[in-house]
Amino acid sequence: MLKVTDLRGQTPTTSALRRVLPRGGTDVASVIHIVSPIIDAVKESGARAALDYGEKFDGVRPDAVRVPTDVVEAAVDQLDSEVKAALEEAIRRIRAVHADQKPEGQTTELAPGATVTEVFLPISRVGLYVPGGKAVYPSSVLMNVIPAQEAGVESLVVCSPPQAEHGGWPHPTILAACAMLGVDEVWAVGGAQAVALMAYGDDDAQLEPVDKITGPGNIFVAAAKRVVNGVVGIDAEAGPSEIAVLADDSADPVFVALDLISQAEHDENAASVLITDSEEFARAVDAEIDQRAGETLNAERAGTALGGAQSGIVLVDDVEAGIAVADAYAAEHLEIHTRNAAEVARRIKHAGAIFVGPYSPVPLGDYIAGSNHVLPTSGTARFTPGLTTHTFLRPVNLIEYDEAALKEVGHHIVALSADEQLPAHGEAIKARTEEN
Repeated sequence: MLKVTDLRGQTPTTSALRRVLPRGGTDVASVIHIVSPIIDAVKESGARAALDYGEKFDGVRPDAVRVPTDVVEAAVDQLDSEVKAALEEAIRRIRAVHADQKPEGQTTELAPGATVTEVFLPISRVGLYVPGGKAVYPSSVLMNVIPAQEAGVESLVVCSPPQAEHGGWPHPTILAACAMLGVDEVWAVGGAQAVALMAYGDDDAQLEPVDKITGPGNIFVAAAKRVVNGVVGIDAEAGPSEIAVLADDSADPVFVALDLISQAEHDENAASVLITDSEEFARAVDAEIDQRAGETLNAERAGTALGGAQSGIVLVDDVEAGIAVADAYAAEHLEIHTRNAAEVARRIKHAGAIFVGPYSPVPLGDYIAGSNHVLPTSGTARFTPGLTTHTFLRPVNLIEYDEAALKEVGHHIVALSADEQLPAHGEAIKARTEEN
């Protein structure tokens, strides 16, 4: 099922690898012309326009944008007991990890009376997008809300598309997850219109705009985030899910095949890539995929993804070459199924998250490992991190010098300001350091 790229006997450069490796792509720019009018309409008309577009795209018009608090709270009572228990355990683990991520401030004393202190201030209000298209993602509620809470964000809103089969409100499991986290502001709006409404708000409808928007979504959500970036902050433009597996012949082909299938079932554009130095192992994995992919609930979707240009097997000479391929690919999720997996994992430079060994599969991270599943896609892991508590914090420097400390360096400031032809800077210093 998977096409093969054979790099054995070659030492391609990083740029060459980026050209030949299987890679899908989300051409966000291609839909900007579609989302821009939506954003303009919501900016102008607020909630009314957002509801109009929701009715057009989602086939339902809720009574209001904001879901009533009693509806949110009642969703917990409808929750399956096993799902509730799973969410409770996921909340505990995710909160533990993200609580430990909160950085402490640091004060540097440069001289007596001269200090610079870095403090971390939470963003005041954030908007968290939770998709509701091909699947229901209560896990995404947890992955967005908990880091924001641990950062100390005082005000947040969760946006998720309205569901016709649920009275125009978001899916009850989404609402239940919000209630379990103490979130009482949920908007029944999705897509580009949700991004626009979070960015601009609506005073008449008492919908306050946010300062930053996070969370995954489809290409239209990604495009909308690009358009409003600058009006608000964003985390990233999420593309389709992707997994790369670096494996040698010590790996279990069943485990690897199932992990590749698990990400393929997300979306027809999802990417599943195996990097291995064993052709025999590659054939075994491919055979398992052929046997098992058709048995999954989302077989058609997974089959399309696995057979697409974005998925495949990459054959390399050895694990060393595999590491180079993995770094060039910069996967959202990278699994390591090799001998000395922990040692190999430490050598990886580019990945959204690294899953070490046969018992740390991506689905563990998707739900309950404690790590975050909102991760960089499309190779952006080379320069973009996943969602963490840091996403919702701003480092700010506090500069405090006393008179003596300023006098000690004042002449340097005067000299530099004169060299840059900004003499007023120097005058501001001399007024404080020279005798009148």
